[in-house]
Amino acid sequence: MSSIFEALTQQLGGSTLDQISRQIGADRSTTEKALPAALGGLMAALAANAGRKDGAQALDSALAKDHDGAVLDNLGGFLSNPSGGSGILKHVLGGKQPAVQAGISQTTGLDAGSAGQLLATLAPIVMGALGKERRRGGLDAGGLAGMLANERQQVAKRAPGGDLLTSLLDADGDGQILDDLASKVGSGLLGSLLKK
Repeated sequence: MSSIFEALTQQLGGSTLDQISRQIGADRSTTEKALPAALGGLMAALAANAGRKDGAQALDSALAKDHDGAVLDNLGGFLSNPSGGSGILKHVLGGKQPAVQAGISQTTGLDAGSAGQLLATLAPIVMGALGKERRRGGLDAGGLAGMLANERQQVAKRAPGGDLLTSLLDADGDGQILDDLASKVGSGLLGSLLKK
């Protein structure tokens, strides 16, 4: 199975990258550097969520209901008026969002405000990619958890600042970001994604 992280990094290049740059008010070269870092942060956080049984089940339900991958078929249309990302970030990153934004800024030179806009823009795209892969592979909650665990390894190897983002998500320094995210946003981690 190809990496969703790598596929999205490629798909969001070219004229799509130009559109994202305009959307977040940043120059193209900085956006190009920040894009894989932001994707990596989202994938790492989703992998942590899916590592818990209730988190994996909530993600599976959210993908089944609201994220079938259609957003990827008309990225230009979505990027002209992106929506839904802030709600996703609230439940995926919780109180860690400012730290993740700062980490992306520190690693790539993109200012923290634009980093937040970038994360919000990318969140529905990442969810759409997961939903598409879920449908294509006939994955259940356990399959999603396994796929995201593999994605997290790709992120650690390939995303700028991948190790930094993981450490930012690991508030208590125990190497586990699951407990930290859970304590921030509770057991209904992705549940309200069912009601976008």
